Amino acid sequence: MPSPMPSTQEDRSQFVKNSVFYKEFVAEREEILKHKWIESEKAGKDIGFEKALLDWMVKHRSNWREKRLKEARAETAAAS
Repeated sequence: MPSPMPSTQEDRSQFVKNSVFYKEFVAEREEILKHKWIESEKAGKDIGFEKALLDWMVKHRSNWREKRLKEARAETAAAS
């Protein structure tokens, strides 16, 4: 039986921060911000988050996600 949802706002916040989905969101956002910085440096100006997001998704997201999945599988195998 799954555990019930936490009752307090602080507990819910901690629950979310510990979730796999949230951790993946944060990791992906960090990659997009790195990409934004690199591409902004190349352009000599701030390219903006939306442009960086779209560019990163087209050029890098699938490889990044595949790498993350392989790393997660390797960690699971090592823990077994």
